[in-house]
Amino acid sequence: QLGLVESGGGSVQPGGSLRLSCAASGFSLDSYAIGWFRQVPGKEREGVSYISSSGKNSYYPDSKKGRFTISRDNAKNTVYLQMLSAKPEDTAVYYCAAGTGLYASSWYVPQEEYEYWGQGTQVTVSS
Repeated sequence: QLGLVESGGGSVQPGGSLRLSCAASGFSLDSYAIGWFRQVPGKEREGVSYISSSGKNSYYPDSKKGRFTISRDNAKNTVYLQMLSAKPEDTAVYYCAAGTGLYASSWYVPQEEYEYWGQGTQVTVSS
């Protein structure tokens, strides 16, 4: 079955760190760009980061720069999102998405251009 599976979510204290993983099932991520998104109930899903299929290019919204790092290990068919200095406002369900033929020059890629989405993993930042 083709799809993405996120893992690594959970509870973290403010100031802590967390690493999320996005693993592909049934296909290789080699030719897919990956986006990480997050969503809070009642709000629109927002972009957190983007990484090209090769991993050479990664982008973040200005509000996410410095605390989030996206990386990938194509040999493991997995993409990661490292979150540092966690804040309560980072509490959300985090999703990864994969798309081919995406040659973005910024973090913004219309969500409808992604072909596969994971089911999401909950991150809660609380003391």
